[in-house]
This record gives sequence, structure tokens and C-alpha cells, in this order.
Amino acid sequence: MAAILEVSGLKKTYKNFELKNVSFSIHEDCITGFIGVNGAGKTTTINALLNLVHRDGGIIKFRGKDISTDEKTFKDKIGVVFDSGCFYDELTIKDMTALLAPAYSEWDNHTYTQYLERFSLQQEQTIGTLSKGMKMKYALALALSHNAELLIMDEPTSGLDPVSRDELLKILSEYIEDGEHSVLFSTHITGDLERAADYITYISYGELYFTGSKDDFVDMFRI
Repeated sequence: MAAILEVSGLKKTYKNFELKNVSFSIHEDCITGFIGVNGAGKTTTINALLNLVHRDGGIIKFRGKDISTDEKTFKDKIGVVFDSGCFYDELTIKDMTALLAPAYSEWDNHTYTQYLERFSLQQEQTIGTLSKGMKMKYALALALSHNAELLIMDEPTSGLDPVSRDELLKILSEYIEDGEHSVLFSTHITGDLERAADYITYISYGELYFTGSKDDFVDMFRI
């Protein structure tokens, strides 16, 4: 099975925290759970992958190509869902989307509209009036509407009710059905991944503790 994203020797040092040579791969047609307690380094790793923070070392390849050589193409082919939302609260959904959609070369407005309907989101709703769960659904609608090959999600189920969490996992399973898409799902709630994940990457205090199949991970802890 081919790797869609390869991370090798990722390093990032802060005053009171350090990522230490983190290496793992995300395979096609798979959901990879990225797990660890709060503060383990999950968000730092994701921010480094997206070049939102400068990494101190390491190589990241997307489809076999170093993303440093063509970051724009890499970001055009991924969808991102952050726990924090990262939207302008004073704008409507319509206006916020008008700012973001032109950044993607394959934006599909028909698909986007279908997701808004599925999530019961209205174009004229102001971002600031949305609940945390609704902001996550809006972010997911954006992420799934430009033919992204890899979906990167940082704590997307945090604060969601059980029904919404089940709906999200169903959408992710649908997303990878065609064999051409993959998901990196960061969470500290391991129960979210029991039904959905194929692979697990486990980070602890900035160090890689395990990366491999979910079955091997479960067997290791059962032993």
C-alpha cells in the first residue's frame, strides 16, 4: 500500500517542549489515528506539517515529493479541520467561503452546497453565532469541497455530542471509500478511533511511541 504522506525525523524545539525525530507514514485508502494525551505534541506536529510553525529538522513528502519544493501544490491537495475553527466570527458563512474558495484550484461549489445542506448550515449565518460543533461541520464542508486527497484533522470531535461524532466517522469512512483519499485524525479520545481507524501513530511527550496497524497496537496493549 502506497504512502500518501511520509514524515521523517521531524523536530521542533520550544523552551519547555521538544518534538524528537518523529517519523511516520499515512497510507492511501486509510484513516490514521494520531493519538496522545493533551500536550503530547499532536498539534505541534500538525502545525509543522502544514508549515504553520518552522520545523527545526525533518523531511515531509507528499506523493513522494518533498513539500518544501512545492508547498502550494501540497496545500491545494489537502483539507484541514482545526479544533479552533480559525474563522472570522463577524463574517457570514457566505462571505467567509468567498474569501477561502478562490485559494483552491479545484473548488466544487456543488459539493460544498450539498455539505451545507447535509449539516443544516445556512449561508447567511454569522460564524460567531455557530456552536463549536457547527463550526467543525463548516470546516469539514470546506475541507471536502476542493478534491483534497488528504484530510488532516486536529481534535475534530472535541466538544461534539455522540450523534455528531458518529456522523463525522461515517463521513470519513465515505471519504476514503474510493481508495484515493486518506485521513490523519488527531485525538486524545481513543474511543473515536475504535471503529474507524486502520493505522495508529502514538506520540508521547514529543517522542514517537508507536506507529503501525490498529490491530498491532491493540495486541501490544492487550499483552
